[in-house]
Amino acid sequence: MTDPRYPIGKPTQLGPFTDADRAALIKKLENAPLLLRQSVEGLNEEQLNTPYRDGGWSVRQVIHHVADSHMNAYLRFKFALTEDNPTVKGYDENAWAALEDGATMPVSISLQLIDAVHARLIVLLRSLDPADFARPFVHSASGPHDIDWLLGIYTWHGEHHAAHVTALRTAKGW
Repeated sequence: MTDPRYPIGKPTQLGPFTDADRAALIKKLENAPLLLRQSVEGLNEEQLNTPYRDGGWSVRQVIHHVADSHMNAYLRFKFALTEDNPTVKGYDENAWAALEDGATMPVSISLQLIDAVHARLIVLLRSLDPADFARPFVHSASGPHDIDWLLGIYTWHGEHHAAHVTALRTAKGW
């Protein structure tokens, strides 16, 4: 059986990338808000409050987590582009997911936020020169990376969490 924590597998495309690779990844990243929106379309409150796996977050928390994570991603891209090898801070994803906004707010709020963050991020990414994707930064939890790595990890991340919801829907017959 497939590990329910990784319905599309662990990330494998983390750079360095060619220009064609980057264009394809940016297009996939651009489509992530739609994938997430479609994954929760028509779900009721009980379904939104259902964990996607034993011991996992609820569907609601998954969507709010993507908003939190991709806001952080946007800032990480900006820091890496505007500072010399900055250190970007990680955060306790489980603690954030347990806060009231992640546990109870309507998913529509975070879906709007994801739409807006991705709209800005896509414009930013399409404006970069190939050399910009090699700009380094240090993640406080995972160490040194570059913008190619950010592109790969966050493209995977949106699809990964949409797949959590769609796998649950399939398993439950929703």
